[in-house]
Amino acid sequence: MLPIIETIALRQMASGDRLYLQVYKFIGAQPGKKVYIQSNLHGAEIVGNAVIHQLIEFLLTLNATSLVGEIWLVPVCNPMGTNERAHHFSPGRYCVYEAKDWNRIFWDYEKEADDLVAFTKSQLHIDLEVVRQSYLTTIKQQFAKILEKINSSVGVPYTELFRYKLQSLSLDADYLIDLHSSTNQALNYLFYFRNREDSAKYFLFNDGILLDKYDGDAFDEAFIKPWLALEACFQELGRDIRFDVEAWTLELGAGMQINPDSVAKGVWGVKNYLAQKGVLQISGFPVEETKSHKMKFSSRSKITKYYAIAGGMIQSRIELGSSVKAGDRIYQILSFNKESQLPSVIDVCAQQHGLVYDVSTNHAVNEGEFVLGIVS
Repeated sequence: MLPIIETIALRQMASGDRLYLQVYKFIGAQPGKKVYIQSNLHGAEIVGNAVIHQLIEFLLTLNATSLVGEIWLVPVCNPMGTNERAHHFSPGRYCVYEAKDWNRIFWDYEKEADDLVAFTKSQLHIDLEVVRQSYLTTIKQQFAKILEKINSSVGVPYTELFRYKLQSLSLDADYLIDLHSSTNQALNYLFYFRNREDSAKYFLFNDGILLDKYDGDAFDEAFIKPWLALEACFQELGRDIRFDVEAWTLELGAGMQINPDSVAKGVWGVKNYLAQKGVLQISGFPVEETKSHKMKFSSRSKITKYYAIAGGMIQSRIELGSSVKAGDRIYQILSFNKESQLPSVIDVCAQQHGLVYDVSTNHAVNEGEFVLGIVS
């Protein structure tokens, strides 16, 4: 099966050079769900590009009858961030010109949906798929208004143009998968939204973190937040429904690295998820362990990030993936001074039980800089 390859102009630079997006669209023999997968929204988080490459290589081996619906893949979805450098390091988390996180800029329809209750009442006894299409049409109509401003002589800041390009590709997807990694060093895990625990298990990850607190500005949040709001509104009016619309952020290990284990975990999980959802009809998937797979679920609100209480050098830090108890020493700071005193070593202990899921790459810290994260 060969994809349709579409190249989309993204930005013209002062030098005259242009940046582009490239979309690989695999269309199945039968109509069905639309899957949108992108990678490298943050510049240092490159591992997802290898995942997408392996997915492309795999899909090329399939017959179109093995795909029900369509899969759109967008590697290197943020060339501005990917190309950013500071000496040997690749930061790329922020649009430095506008001082904005690349994954906190997206358009959230729910913030504009002032007629949600009225819409829900009008759809209270309508078939679920008809409701979905009506609501999607409403979202698209509102989204289309953004283009008027983009095409005006006034123009818009680049982050608004960029978000429009990505969201126009993904707005009508059924399943959205955003491939990330830590900026530092981290485990493989995923972020998920309420009432999607069963589907989360299809990725076969060991750990999942519920986004119980979010503002809607991240890519996955902006996509699913309107649908979660509509589900909640239906429930308040006495109809318990759930749309087959899902958004996932897969966190695949460390930044600035392509770890083979993280790539394999990502590819295996995505294939199994899509097979379980009926998008891929392939031998060996979904794997038998899917139904019995055990996954630990935590909440974003239960994450504690530890920041250096003094400047210095981190030593004797607990290893990534370790389980800790309250009171356990989790790291030391070797702290120097300019006060005619000998260096001191400061022990820092955990305030709660939990799993060390994220640790800083740099072992030299200024006071107030990130050292590690623990999720309960």
